[in-house]
Amino acid sequence: MDLKNVKEKLGPFLENLGYTLYDLEYKPKKTGSILTVYIDSDHDITLDDCVLVTNELNPYIDELDPIPGEYFLEVSSPGAEKELRDATSISRAVGRFVHIETYEQKMEGTLELFDGNDLTLRIKNKTHTIHYEDVNLIRLAIKF
Repeated sequence: MDLKNVKEKLGPFLENLGYTLYDLEYKPKKTGSILTVYIDSDHDITLDDCVLVTNELNPYIDELDPIPGEYFLEVSSPGAEKELRDATSISRAVGRFVHIETYEQKMEGTLELFDGNDLTLRIKNKTHTIHYEDVNLIRLAIKF
């Protein structure tokens, strides 16, 4: 099975529904393999979103027939603390609470600005500037 080919076909299909393809995962098992489609959106993904996408995606996936044999289709969100994998997803996270790791430190705060080169993070009452190229990991975080 070629996941890259499946991703290329699912991306535009999901965009027509108002979602983006965050990731695709296939877990082969002896008793029922699982194909998990992780969806994302500008709003938080709800169970209703997953049900809607599952209902729309099932016939399309059956048509594609990407996996030999039987499997279960699962539609899910990447989670409340999803990794922000590219500049676009970082830009969409401005105003949200994030966790950032560089080679030298880990920090959490509100992402106030991202201009493509630098991230401005507010931690308590201070702002910190982090160069995008120094970021090893950035993900949404839950503020306690």
